[in-house]
Amino acid sequence: MPLGERAGDKSESRYCGVETEFNDDMPHLLSFNIHGGFDFLVAPLIDPTYRPSLMDQDSGGSGALPFAGSDLVLSPSQWSSHVVGKISSWIDLDSEDETLRMDSESALKQEIAWASHLSLQACLLPTPKGSSCANYARCVNQILQNLNSMQLWLRIPLVKSDDETRNPDHMGEGQTDTWELWNSFRLLCEHHSQLSVALDILSTLPSPTSLGRWFGEPVRTAIIYTNTFLTNARHYPCLSRSHQGLTTAFFNHSIQIVISGEPVHNPPMGRSLESSGSADNNNEGGWRHPLKSYLDYLAYLYQKMDPLPEQERFELGYRDYLQSPLQPLMDNLEAQTYETFEKDTAKYIQYQRAVSKALLDRVPDDQAATVITVLMVVGAGRGPLVRASLQAAEETGRKIKVFAVEKNPNAIVTLHSLVKLEGWEKLVTIVSSDMRQWNAPEKADILVSELLGSFGDNELSPECLDGAQRFLKEDGISIPSSYTSFIQPVTASKLYNDIKSHKDLVHFETAYVAKLHRIARLAPTQCVFTFIHPEHSTKNSNQRYKKLRFDISPDTGSAIVHGFAGYFDATLYKDVHLGIEPSTSTPNMFSWFPIFFPLRTPVCVKPNTPLEVHFWRCCGSIKVWYEWCVTSPSASPMHNSNGRSHWVGL
Repeated sequence: MPLGERAGDKSESRYCGVETEFNDDMPHLLSFNIHGGFDFLVAPLIDPTYRPSLMDQDSGGSGALPFAGSDLVLSPSQWSSHVVGKISSWIDLDSEDETLRMDSESALKQEIAWASHLSLQACLLPTPKGSSCANYARCVNQILQNLNSMQLWLRIPLVKSDDETRNPDHMGEGQTDTWELWNSFRLLCEHHSQLSVALDILSTLPSPTSLGRWFGEPVRTAIIYTNTFLTNARHYPCLSRSHQGLTTAFFNHSIQIVISGEPVHNPPMGRSLESSGSADNNNEGGWRHPLKSYLDYLAYLYQKMDPLPEQERFELGYRDYLQSPLQPLMDNLEAQTYETFEKDTAKYIQYQRAVSKALLDRVPDDQAATVITVLMVVGAGRGPLVRASLQAAEETGRKIKVFAVEKNPNAIVTLHSLVKLEGWEKLVTIVSSDMRQWNAPEKADILVSELLGSFGDNELSPECLDGAQRFLKEDGISIPSSYTSFIQPVTASKLYNDIKSHKDLVHFETAYVAKLHRIARLAPTQCVFTFIHPEHSTKNSNQRYKKLRFDISPDTGSAIVHGFAGYFDATLYKDVHLGIEPSTSTPNMFSWFPIFFPLRTPVCVKPNTPLEVHFWRCCGSIKVWYEWCVTSPSASPMHNSNGRSHWVGL
């Protein structure tokens, strides 16, 4: 049964599995553990004593397959929903022993073929045993080329990169950072989307920054050993504070937990459920699964997590889903898009605050009854900024005259209806025009716009406001008054594989909007481009170039960079800001998701090696586009040269 229920959370991490030994009575093994409270098994499918070379001798070369039991012992839904196949742990495809190596290759292919025949959702591959995993990866990559939808989970122990003590059962000789082991295997398998990670969680953990790398990797499950648990005052199992934090993070990232090992705690809870009895009958008699106390503790951790905030529940379906950024100049937005953005009350509260402060600065109290401020909303859409501005005027006791300028003829229809409905006829003048071509009858005191994109300038706010600036008074106020874009390097395996699945250059040279979730942020953000409005400089070019150097914390260990997450922060007026840069983001605002600039070839960054990236904002007569590349620790190709793959139309 699931560990618990949290409002809006339907992730797979609610389900907990158990690793078992080989048992040729699969129906009993499944019943025993499911009735004990677990949701699925990680179980060997083949007798561990089997070796293909021995079978060939015994069968006289007939090649009889050694499967233990029939696929008929469980229903197809039981196989697919409740069993993860565990590939034989003796397999060593990089062994110096040729017989063992050949046996390993035959067995691996046979076992995965059998698991695929059973329609299992996943198989757990054993950890590579030596310092080299090339032949193992070659064989797995061959299998992946023709595999159905089944996932392969490579078992990787989560070992401290500076840990001098090594477990020979879990890692190769001389291996000090098991992320390196995973990365080598993943690179040899060409970043295949069906190759994932199963992390073995041991009693010691790496540093938080080193752990953070894994949340951008395709980790599907975390295997926690019973001897990793501590004992509390009542003799029940519990986890250290750092392990608790890690487990909660796994839950938040839809990573399932698997419990492995024999019980090593003796809580005062009566007799344990014995494997020789019937699970159904023993449960009726009050018996408990021997690992039930570990399961109960994980359920306790899950249930004490804070419920997902309303905003997070709203955004669940958008997590790590790639979307092309809006092109509001080229395309007219649809009603549904307007509807979504208009619900973002946090954004319009900030705009109202900014307009209120501007009105108070613009008109002294003793002139409030006589001075009329001319306020122009450029890109008025269906009127939310018009409403926020009128509310600001009412709040401050100032008089305003509003021009609502909008190029979308469909939104103009709604604006006319809104003016009548709200009784704004004497306050609001609707203008159906592109702000860059409109000839205003008078100049504005305040210019208000919401033309910002996820990267600040990527929806052409600079070009639009440059065109509108001519009807702003010399001492006029622009809201926003400035905005800055930011980037940071990220590990984002899911996003990378989603882009890679298109098998073309265009998708790797496109910047996407995405609700980033399963990523690892490898360094703090740095600012890229800044635009200021109004721009009175005679040297008014919106082209930009920035070279950035990121230093990844040495205790992170090596990390892979799949691309760059982009954000913005805008100053609306004086101290009123609005943005999505993580350290200063506006709470409860959902109008913008981050932007993602992918790399065609991911870059592996070693400790104490800087990452150097270059970004250009390029402007042509009919389009604006970005180009980007990495020059250190190795050079990447130039991305999106001359806007060949992605641009924003003027």
